[in-house]
Amino acid sequence: MKKYFYYLIVAGIVASCSTNPYKASEKEYDTKLKTFKETISNKEPEPLPIVSKTIINIDNVYTKQLYSFKDTMSEMGSTALDNGIRTEWIGTVNFNLRKPNFIIIHHTAQDSLQQTIKTFTVTRTQVSAHYVIADDGSVVQMLNDYLRAWHAGRGSWGKDTDINSSSIGIELDNNGTEVFSEAQITSLMALLSKLKKEYNIPTQNIVGHSDIAPTRKNDPSALFPWNTLAENGFGLWKDDVLETAPLDFNPEQALRIIGYDTKNLPSAITAFKLHFIQTEVDSILNQNTINTIYSIYKKQ
Repeated sequence: MKKYFYYLIVAGIVASCSTNPYKASEKEYDTKLKTFKETISNKEPEPLPIVSKTIINIDNVYTKQLYSFKDTMSEMGSTALDNGIRTEWIGTVNFNLRKPNFIIIHHTAQDSLQQTIKTFTVTRTQVSAHYVIADDGSVVQMLNDYLRAWHAGRGSWGKDTDINSSSIGIELDNNGTEVFSEAQITSLMALLSKLKKEYNIPTQNIVGHSDIAPTRKNDPSALFPWNTLAENGFGLWKDDVLETAPLDFNPEQALRIIGYDTKNLPSAITAFKLHFIQTEVDSILNQNTINTIYSIYKKQ
């Protein structure tokens, strides 16, 4: 019996003295994770060209949700699978935050910046965006770029069917019938310049809400200056002189290649014309529309 207890004591000592072979990598994991937590927790205003700093008060609900995400990222427990196997936690040292690949532009369809901010700061609305730009050009950031806002709904672009998870949403204070102000568009392009450079977002991945949700949305309106944005490197625009599309050109297939969901083809055509023609926003596939589709298709 004494011999049995002796072996137990020895085994306990050996176990307590054994080292974790992943101790160094776990430490590096924790260090990196702490850095990323600080990154997504940062709520300091940043300067943009021509735009003054804007300071906003963040609702406590934001902070609470952010901390729940932190807890989720830090969780390192074992998980049971259906086949009886339990997962083992070993932290990798090779990871970073996911970066957005699209920018989606909206108009608020509301009557003031304050109304939009109120909409985005109450839980019951279930909608949000990363930025809101006022008519006077002031910019309010409402969510860290690395976090997922709820602005795109069931939108899709190309093969990406979860746009909220891969995009930054920018709302322009405009009810949909107003001309966008010069100050607002100037601030928008300043913000786009920062975001495009920071996240290496492709030019063609800057689109409108109507582009990704052609059956449901029509924002930004036909008054939005897509051509001005394209001239500055934000989004695509048609050639000044349109080339006649080849006889075997398939406009529906081209729309899909550009990114549009063509399950409802009339809606896809209307959304395309809202963006790239604007003077004739309808579902008619005339020669001018086909040539315009061909012009954008060639830029992919």
